[in-house]
Amino acid sequence: WDVLHTYGPDYKAIFVGDASMSPYEILHPGGANEHWNAEAGEVWLRRAREKWPDHLWINPVPQKYWDYTQSIGLIRQIFDDRMVPMTLEGISRGVKLLG
Repeated sequence: WDVLHTYGPDYKAIFVGDASMSPYEILHPGGANEHWNAEAGEVWLRRAREKWPDHLWINPVPQKYWDYTQSIGLIRQIFDDRMVPMTLEGISRGVKLLG
Protein backbone atom coordinates (compact mmCIF):
# COMPACT_ATOMS: atom_id res chain seq x y z
CA TRP A 1 0.00 0.00 0.00
CA ASP A 2 2.76 2.42 0.96
CA VAL A 3 4.72 1.80 -2.23
CA LEU A 4 1.65 2.45 -4.37
CA HIS A 5 1.15 5.78 -2.65
CA THR A 6 4.80 6.84 -2.48
CA TYR A 7 5.94 6.55 -6.09
CA GLY A 8 4.12 8.29 -8.92
CA PRO A 9 3.11 6.94 -12.32
CA ASP A 10 6.22 8.49 -13.86
CA TYR A 11 8.32 5.74 -12.25
CA LYS A 12 9.21 2.55 -14.09
CA ALA A 13 8.35 -0.55 -12.06
CA ILE A 14 10.41 -3.71 -12.44
CA PHE A 15 9.31 -6.87 -10.66
CA VAL A 16 11.81 -9.71 -10.37
CA GLY A 17 10.73 -13.19 -9.40
CA ASP A 18 9.91 -16.65 -10.64
CA ALA A 19 6.12 -16.02 -10.50
CA SER A 20 5.78 -19.64 -9.38
CA MET A 21 3.15 -20.04 -6.69
CA SER A 22 -0.20 -21.57 -6.07
CA PRO A 23 -2.80 -20.06 -8.39
CA TYR A 24 -4.92 -19.55 -5.24
CA GLU A 25 -2.43 -16.91 -4.08
CA ILE A 26 -3.21 -14.93 -7.22
CA LEU A 27 -6.90 -15.63 -7.74
CA HIS A 28 -8.54 -15.94 -4.32
CA PRO A 29 -8.90 -13.86 -1.17
CA GLY A 30 -7.37 -15.87 1.65
CA GLY A 31 -5.17 -17.71 -0.83
CA ALA A 32 -1.85 -16.55 0.62
CA ASN A 33 -0.12 -19.27 2.59
CA GLU A 34 1.66 -17.06 5.15
CA HIS A 35 -1.07 -14.59 6.14
CA TRP A 36 -4.71 -13.73 5.55
CA ASN A 37 -5.21 -11.60 2.47
CA ALA A 38 -8.61 -9.97 2.18
CA GLU A 39 -8.07 -9.34 -1.53
CA ALA A 40 -6.71 -11.70 -4.14
CA GLY A 41 -3.12 -11.17 -5.27
CA GLU A 42 -4.43 -10.33 -8.73
CA VAL A 43 -6.05 -7.18 -7.32
CA TRP A 44 -2.68 -5.93 -6.06
CA LEU A 45 -0.85 -6.89 -9.24
CA ARG A 46 -3.41 -4.99 -11.31
CA ARG A 47 -3.10 -1.97 -9.03
CA ALA A 48 0.66 -1.95 -9.55
CA ARG A 49 0.29 -2.38 -13.30
CA GLU A 50 -2.22 0.46 -13.49
CA LYS A 51 -0.17 2.73 -11.22
CA TRP A 52 2.99 2.30 -13.29
CA PRO A 53 2.18 2.02 -17.00
CA ASP A 54 5.89 1.41 -17.62
CA HIS A 55 6.13 -1.94 -15.84
CA LEU A 56 8.04 -5.14 -16.43
CA TRP A 57 8.39 -8.58 -14.84
CA ILE A 58 11.82 -10.25 -15.10
CA ASN A 59 11.60 -14.00 -14.57
CA PRO A 60 14.69 -16.10 -13.73
CA VAL A 61 12.94 -19.32 -14.77
CA PRO A 62 14.06 -20.27 -18.29
CA GLN A 63 11.32 -19.22 -20.72
CA LYS A 64 11.00 -22.72 -22.16
CA TYR A 65 9.42 -23.78 -18.83
CA TRP A 66 6.92 -20.93 -18.45
CA ASP A 67 4.03 -22.79 -20.08
CA TYR A 68 4.28 -25.54 -17.44
CA THR A 69 3.48 -23.27 -14.48
CA GLN A 70 -0.07 -21.94 -14.27
CA SER A 71 0.85 -18.98 -12.07
CA ILE A 72 3.44 -17.74 -14.57
CA GLY A 73 0.73 -17.69 -17.22
CA LEU A 74 -1.63 -15.83 -14.92
CA ILE A 75 0.92 -13.14 -14.11
CA ARG A 76 1.93 -12.80 -17.75
CA GLN A 77 -1.73 -12.20 -18.56
CA ILE A 78 -2.17 -9.67 -15.73
CA PHE A 79 0.99 -7.87 -16.84
CA ASP A 80 -0.11 -7.75 -20.49
CA ASP A 81 2.67 -10.18 -21.46
CA ARG A 82 5.33 -7.76 -20.21
CA MET A 83 7.39 -10.61 -18.74
CA VAL A 84 10.90 -11.29 -19.99
CA PRO A 85 13.45 -13.96 -19.09
CA MET A 86 16.43 -13.03 -16.94
CA THR A 87 18.89 -13.24 -19.81
CA LEU A 88 20.85 -10.54 -21.59
CA GLU A 89 18.44 -10.72 -24.52
CA GLY A 90 15.41 -10.72 -22.22
CA ILE A 91 16.59 -7.75 -20.19
CA SER A 92 17.48 -5.87 -23.37
CA ARG A 93 13.96 -6.50 -24.69
CA GLY A 94 12.52 -5.47 -21.33
CA VAL A 95 14.37 -2.17 -21.29
CA LYS A 96 12.88 -1.41 -24.71
CA LEU A 97 9.41 -2.22 -23.37
CA LEU A 98 9.96 0.27 -20.56
CA GLY A 99 10.73 2.98 -23.11
